[in-house]
Parts: sequence; structure tokens; C-alpha cells
Amino acid sequence: MSIDGYLDDTTQERLLLSNDADFDRVDEVRAGCDAILVGAATIRQDNPRLLVRSALRRADRVARGVPESPVKVTVTSRCDLDPAAAFFTAGTPEKLVYCPTPAVAAARERIGEVATVVDGGDPVDVHLVSADLAARGVRRLMVEGGGTMHTQFLTRDLADELQLVVAPFFVGDSRAPRFVHDGDFPAGPKNRARLAEVRQIGDVVLLRYALSDRFED
Repeated sequence: MSIDGYLDDTTQERLLLSNDADFDRVDEVRAGCDAILVGAATIRQDNPRLLVRSALRRADRVARGVPESPVKVTVTSRCDLDPAAAFFTAGTPEKLVYCPTPAVAAARERIGEVATVVDGGDPVDVHLVSADLAARGVRRLMVEGGGTMHTQFLTRDLADELQLVVAPFFVGDSRAPRFVHDGDFPAGPKNRARLAEVRQIGDVVLLRYALSDRFED
């Protein structure tokens, strides 16, 4: 996020909050996960591929008997997703789309050929999403955003670790998307999160917070 807590600005061009060294660190984290989750708004706005970039890391995953890249997961309330988006077309990992119960039939008609549509409850419940992913063999889930997904997983006490990278600039526009929205966060003033690591990576800073007893250094 920016110094003032934003994930993006209000322009059409994607705002780069990190640097090449940190992007490579994120790629390493991705390679160690079973699945990557982003919100539907992130797919519409950023059109991410959500693949492991490093050929060496992809080869290592294959050697471990898993696909080159983690399963791709999204959560949507409207199911207004383009089947031609890179989320669906880039790479060959499994794609899972969790949507509200009343929208399942329409979603399967729209994107059923490019993804597995899963009933996530009405409205979609991230606890159900997490349980279903676990049943599918996902043990380590990376939630990459955006703010709505961050807020839901953090307020529902589903996150074991927070990796927060702070970019050295301000966005200064309250219309821009923030890192999180309003909510009742378990890590509040009376229950401070444990700061597990601080690392300078070029001109950005990585802060790692332990949010549960399941956190692994």
C-alpha cells in the first residue's frame, strides 16, 4: 500500500506500489502456496494472470508433484466476469469462482466452460469458501486483494499472517481503493498483532505480522 494506505489511485493505469525485487519475493510466496485468491473487482480492474513467473520455481513445483502455478480463486457477488480475462485464459491451473447461491446457474452459463463455479452461500461467506478450499486440498491460501477481500478475511479472523509492503509515496485521493474497509478487526488496539519481521527491499518496506497461533516464521 501507499504511505497513506491506498492500493491504487483513480486513474485507468495500474499503480505500481512495489519494485522488481519485491515482485520477485511475491513470486516466491506464490510458488509456495496451493491457491491464490483475488476479488472480482481486481480481475476487472487489473486483469491479473496470477501465475508463478519464475521458470525455476515452476519447475520446482512440478518436481514436487503439483501444477506449475497455484489454483486461482475469486469471490464475486455479481458474477460480472469476462470469460476472456487473463484470470481464466492465462496458464493451466484450476480456476474456482465462488458466487452467491441465486447466481450459481447464471454464472455457470457465463463462465462454466473456463472455471468451476461454486455455491458460496447467500451472501458469499468466506468461512464457507475457506472450508471448501480446504476440502479441495488447499492448505496454504494467498489472498492478494483487493480491499474487500482483505477486510473479509481479516475481520473474520481467517488470516494467519499479514504481509504488508509500504511504498514510499502518498496517493492523497480519498476516492482511491484502500487496503481495508471499515470493520471489526480482531487485531485491534486491545489485541495488538505481533510484528514478526521488518525488511527493507530497495525503496519499499515489508512488514510481516503474525495474526494467529498457526503463523510460521
